Parts: sequence; C-alpha cells; structure tokens
Amino acid sequence: MKRYIVSFLLLCSCLLASPYTLVIDAGHGGKDPGAQSRTAKEKNINLAVALALGKLVEQNCPDVKVVYTRKTDVFVELDERANIANRAKADLFISIHTNATPAKIGPQGTETYTLGMHRAADNLAVAKRENSVITLESNYEEKYEGFDPNSTESYIIFELMQDRNMESSVKLAGLIQKQFRNTAKRIDKGVHQAGFLVLRATSMPSVLVELGFINNPNEAAYLTSTAGVNALAKSIYNAFVAYKK
Repeated sequence: MKRYIVSFLLLCSCLLASPYTLVIDAGHGGKDPGAQSRTAKEKNINLAVALALGKLVEQNCPDVKVVYTRKTDVFVELDERANIANRAKADLFISIHTNATPAKIGPQGTETYTLGMHRAADNLAVAKRENSVITLESNYEEKYEGFDPNSTESYIIFELMQDRNMESSVKLAGLIQKQFRNTAKRIDKGVHQAGFLVLRATSMPSVLVELGFINNPNEAAYLTSTAGVNALAKSIYNAFVAYKK
C-alpha cells in the first residue's frame, strides 16, 4: 500500500508541476522594420524564424509551453517584450534578430549575444542599433530612465551589472552557434556580450541571436528562403533541446 501511495504522490507532483516556459521574441515589427535591404526587411525574417522555431518546440516538446512576444507584424516595445517573459515566469528567453553593417555589402555569419561586458567596438555598435528602436516609443526617456541608445556613456552601467543567469545564457549561446555551424552550415562568428535593453530587463537566462547580415546579398537570399528559415529554426531548436537536457 505504501508503495502505491508514494507512486500516487509522485504522479500528482508531476501533474501539478509548472511546465517549462520558453519565450520566443521576434525582434522589431510593425512600424519598426529593423534592418533592411533592397529585397528584405529584418522584421519579416525574424518572425518567420520565430514561428518556425516555436512550431518545432510545440510539436516535439509536450512539456514545454511556448510564449511569443508577437506572432504577427505588430510593434512591441522593448520593455514589454521583457515584461511578457517575466509575467510568464519564463525559464528561457530567446530574442531573434538579423544583423546589418553600415557598409554597402556586409560580411557573412551568425552571432549570438548575451548581456554583459561590451568592450569591443563592434559589439557596442550592434547593441546601439538594436536598442535604437526605443526612440519610436512615446516617453522613452522616462521609461528607460534617461537611457540614450546612441550614447556610449549610457552603456557604462552594464559594466557594473552582475548577471546571475550569465553562465546559463553563455552555455545556450555556445550551443546555438554550434548548431548554426553544423546544422545550417553557416559561418560561425562566435558568442559575444553586449548591452541589449531587451535582455537587461529579463529575469531568466536569455540570448539574442543575429541570424545573418541582411546587407549581404547572399545571406539576404538565404535568410528569406524557406530552406534558410527552416534550417536556422532547426538549429536553434536543436540547441534548445540540448540545453534543456
């Protein structure tokens, strides 16, 4: 009898346990197109990969609850993206973006970022570009406590931050880059740290993925293809499964 009682209690605890919650954030959207080329807009690429990733998780991971910050072409403010994850008590936050450079033709390759030190000038430039979306929000100076996305001085505060989720975030970022290299056969530009506002406000391990450079014609063609979207989504999915295990 005792054995059956123990088994019953274990079953109840499993049924009552909260599901693992993954928040997938498709960067930009609506009035904010993100980076653009002559043939593509970042917001559309981000959304296509985010939805494909979510579908893979929903089909293959019944113990995981997927929450999207957006599933259509709408504008979601940066702080609200983090708020969605925090309200959902998420276990993991993955923000999906597409890279660009000031040069007419950009390089090639994928990068994954975590919140942290951003001493390298290139890392700071990426953070500035992605954070500049807050200028489209009303009252952003007060909402983000005077943060100026274009001022290097505004990023000094990140030098003082101690991210308790850093180890987990870096681990996931490394797994994602490995899968981009092995599954999608993309050029691996490594794991970096930078001061992304969308990562700063989340209370769980989080990463920001840069799928490729939209101002490189070859990458733009890949990023907008069905095969490219599926391969990139599969790469992130494989990394998530390995991370969760």
